[in-house]
Parts: sequence; C-alpha cells; structure tokens
Amino acid sequence: MSRRFVSSTTNGAGVIPQQKVQKTVELEQDVRPFSMIRQLHMADYITQLNGFCGIMSIFSSLRYCLGHPQDLSFLWLAMGFMPFGLFFDFMDGKVARWRKKSSLMGQELDSLADLISFGMAPAAAAFSIGFRTTLDTIILTFFVLCGLSRLARFNVTVASLPKDQTGKSRYFEGTPIPTTLSLVSVMAYWCSQGWYLDQIPLGVWGQGTIVEFHPVIFMFAAHGCAMISKRLHIPKL
Repeated sequence: MSRRFVSSTTNGAGVIPQQKVQKTVELEQDVRPFSMIRQLHMADYITQLNGFCGIMSIFSSLRYCLGHPQDLSFLWLAMGFMPFGLFFDFMDGKVARWRKKSSLMGQELDSLADLISFGMAPAAAAFSIGFRTTLDTIILTFFVLCGLSRLARFNVTVASLPKDQTGKSRYFEGTPIPTTLSLVSVMAYWCSQGWYLDQIPLGVWGQGTIVEFHPVIFMFAAHGCAMISKRLHIPKL
C-alpha cells in the first residue's frame, strides 16, 4: 500500500484539488486511441505487475485444487507469487516519487492490486490447503472484505493523516493489507511439515454438522479485524 500521489507542495497533502481537477478533465477529454494507456506512468505499470502476481497466485491455487493432493508444486508457486507482489507494491511508490509523476488512477490501481495480491490470493491459498467448509469460507470472505474496507478507508483518509517533514504519513490506521503475508508464511510452514488438507493443526470441530470448521481459521478473522481497527496505529518505517 504505497503512497502514490506526488505532491508539488511541501506539506505532503498529496495532489492539490486544482491539479486533480485538471487531471480529471484531461482524462475525460482525451479521445485518442488507447487514451487510458497513454495516461499511465511507469509507476502504474509496476502496480500492474503487483496485480499480475496476485492473479497468477490465485490461478496457481486453483491448479493445485485440480491436481494430485500430494503434489504441492502449484501451491508453492501460489505462495511464492505473493512476496513478488509485495516487491512491486513497494517499488511503484518509490518510482512515482523518484520520477515525480503519478496518474490520476495510480492510487486506485494500487488499492485494487493490493486487494488481489494480499486479500484474494491468501484467501485462495487458504482454501486450497484445506479451509473448505462453509464456515471456513464465510470467515475467509470476511477477511477479504476487511481488506477491501481497509483499502477504501486508506484512500479516503490518507490526505488527512498526520505527516512528517517529508510529507509521509506518520502511521497506518489498522494493519496494512500486505501484512497478510504473515498468514501466508504460516501456511507455507504448515505445508513444509505436511500439515494441510486433513492434517491442518487443531483439526476440524463440529465435523459432519452445519457449523463444521477449522478453529485456526479464526487467525484470518483476527487479522481482518486488525486491518479495519481505528485505534491500532502502526508506525511507518
């Protein structure tokens, strides 16, 4: 979740309203072929690579579900794509500030790519390793929706958060969505130990009932709550 707007002011508030209006008018009035592509900057294409990693991770998780349960190749690939998404998420903001250029769509692209790579992709991997009961999937859905809500709040409040002398926000409200990679690292460790599908730690509770679930799925619920917390402030490094 990088800071994508490049400011011409010294207070770090982001694109001033006049610039934003001007960019909106330019976007609406540009009728050239592939006008949307022409409006994108280098940082936006790096953001697209973040989204690419997330989408490929989801497809890899699906491929694992279609293959032999003991062949974890696609599952490892699914979890391996996500750190690369984090790398591109980190680099797009760096490039935008280095080149002092950002598009009007930059922050929206960044949030959508983050939702795919750090929301949907971890949830797909969790489903693949065995969190497949009805209650499991409801909690995974809650987790993704928390990430969605957290990104929407960030886009709305980022300009009003306290800034340091460089114009960078002093803290995040709630845990940033890329921290979901901590859950991915836990799942990777489980897979390395053979703790997946029927061997997930703590097993299944309520087996055979309508409320059948894996108790460790609540780590996704807890992380979702941490993302949307208003009181939890995570200092920016």
